[in-house]
Amino acid sequence: MYKQMMIPVDLAYIDRLEKALRTGADLAKLYDIPVCYISVSANTPTEVAHNPTEFKEKLQQFAVAQAERYGLEKVSSTAYFSHDPAVDLDQTLLKAAKDCGADLVVMASHVPGLAEHLFASNAGYFASYSAASVLVVR
Repeated sequence: MYKQMMIPVDLAYIDRLEKALRTGADLAKLYDIPVCYISVSANTPTEVAHNPTEFKEKLQQFAVAQAERYGLEKVSSTAYFSHDPAVDLDQTLLKAAKDCGADLVVMASHVPGLAEHLFASNAGYFASYSAASVLVVR
């Protein structure tokens, strides 16, 4: 069915991703799909990590914790860095999906508001331009 799943995560807001993380894990187990957790951060210190090396370590620890929590056997993680993740996020996620060979992406969204009527959401943009199948979990 699917060969590789990508789950984008924001380590600063893990508590808001629970439904998407569980959905991704359930699909990974059901179809025996490897999962790659992707996260994008700035090169400068953030609330999550002081530097890129620490950010990569935290993302790797997160991936291992998800594997243990949900009984996943094949997980990996890849961190991407940008000068301005808010501006570059859409393109970086599209590149990440291509880089990891994802043919399925499970990603969280948020409840749309007025801003989404004027500007596309990250999940909406990604789903519109990705070659992979995309499941947006609200």
